[in-house]
Amino acid sequence: MRALKSFYAHVITYVGVMIALFFVDYFDRGGTWWFYWPLIGWGIAVAVHAFETYGSGWEKWEIRKLMEEDEGREQWAIAVAHSGSRVSKTQRQ
Repeated sequence: MRALKSFYAHVITYVGVMIALFFVDYFDRGGTWWFYWPLIGWGIAVAVHAFETYGSGWEKWEIRKLMEEDEGREQWAIAVAHSGSRVSKTQRQ
């Protein structure tokens, strides 16, 4: 979980800095666009971080997430089934 939080922090920082660099480049009026070079370089680092975070454990993480969602749906269905079996006096009339 800690690795996942670290990755999300890295992505948020990356996006924020790239937006700032875009505006710096836009208002620089130097004639050439340069912001895409750090975008590409740092993007590669973010991709490597993503692979390290999700890498081989990604499938296990995704399966666990799906199983937890399925368990939640099953519990919800059981709760609905039990609540539907009780008919109040006002519903009988």
